[in-house]
Amino acid sequence: MFENKVVVVTGGAKGIGRAIAEEFRKAGAIVCVIDLLENDYYSGDLAEQSVLENFARRVIADYGHLDYLINNALPLMKGLDTCSYEEFNYALRVGVTAPFYLTKLFAPYFAPGAAIVNISSSRDRMSQPQTESYTAAKGGISALTHALAVSLQGKVRVNSISPGWIETQGATWEGRDAAQHPAGRVGTPLDIAHMVLFLCSDKAGFITGENICIDGGMTRQMIYHNDFGWTYSGE
Repeated sequence: MFENKVVVVTGGAKGIGRAIAEEFRKAGAIVCVIDLLENDYYSGDLAEQSVLENFARRVIADYGHLDYLINNALPLMKGLDTCSYEEFNYALRVGVTAPFYLTKLFAPYFAPGAAIVNISSSRDRMSQPQTESYTAAKGGISALTHALAVSLQGKVRVNSISPGWIETQGATWEGRDAAQHPAGRVGTPLDIAHMVLFLCSDKAGFITGENICIDGGMTRQMIYHNDFGWTYSGE
């Protein structure tokens, strides 16, 4: 169903983005990656307006339209104690402004049946200390998702995915690390990639403005000190 469809994947050179790009290619799609890292299509900093504009112009010059936009690029993670004003704004430019502006640039060129999938994080609803820049960006893209879904209604479906713990380096996690997930394991990039392709497919034609959390059930598990083996050390 994705044969010759044109797909943009931001942050597509490694990790979850790479898995998404590879799954689309396996399904016959044409994938245009933009990443800070070297890749086979376009290297550049998503925080820069000129980079976004030049990238969008190239995609349209090469293919004339866009079927799917996957906003996956990873924002900077720094916290209250160390994150500077400039770094916080940089995280927002990568994590929120770039998805918004790419959508704006591609808006006249989306093909019928087009879809956008934004990659958020389960940190859009829960936090660890000293993660403010990343968490704010992920919360922003979750909210941006339903705003764009309403603005683009009838033209483009827009959804987001909030991954939990996804192992992107190939490590194997067993024992307590796996068992703390109700699903019994840590996630993999393919867990996210498979949902991205589903949300872009006709099978998801009645889904828009939605956020889907893929975290092995972690955010659904209530935790109380000394209940069911959970102990808070206070350290």
